Amino acid sequence: MGGRYPAGIAGRSGQRLGVNIHLIAVGQRMPSWVSQGYEEFAKRLPAECRLLLHEIPAPKRGKGAVVDRLRRQEGERIAATIPRGARMIALEVEGKLWSTEQLSAQLGQWMGEGRDVALLVGGPDGLDPPLSQRADNRWSLSPLTLPHPLVRVVIAEQIYRAWSILKGHPYHR
Repeated sequence: MGGRYPAGIAGRSGQRLGVNIHLIAVGQRMPSWVSQGYEEFAKRLPAECRLLLHEIPAPKRGKGAVVDRLRRQEGERIAATIPRGARMIALEVEGKLWSTEQLSAQLGQWMGEGRDVALLVGGPDGLDPPLSQRADNRWSLSPLTLPHPLVRVVIAEQIYRAWSILKGHPYHR
């Protein structure tokens, strides 16, 4: 998926209510369980809280590949996909751990701002450091090392769970 999506619902002042969350992740051709898991939660979210996946092709990793060059190429591709003016959240193991309730509070803030959010997931060697440094926040899903395909499913489920908390939906219990 890619491209620009509807901006959400407009309030009386014409200001957008809600948020488009762009999950920008390196890697394509995920196993079917990943696509199904991601889609299951993304489709449950309403128009006021859209989760949109942008898959970034990973550069070829040959025998003599230089990690810094690969990360830089991935970073350039990710940066080109970030919507203009979006809040950037780098997903990194060294980032801040948020409980589901803290994520829900963040989501409520993002929805109130009406500004796109870009969640950045690097390749196997992590995000390009300059891209990470430009991020507004750094978020860690866990101190564990998670496989990149699983990260997509976890993010989609947690965004849905955070939204369900905001709306008093019974899913969170």
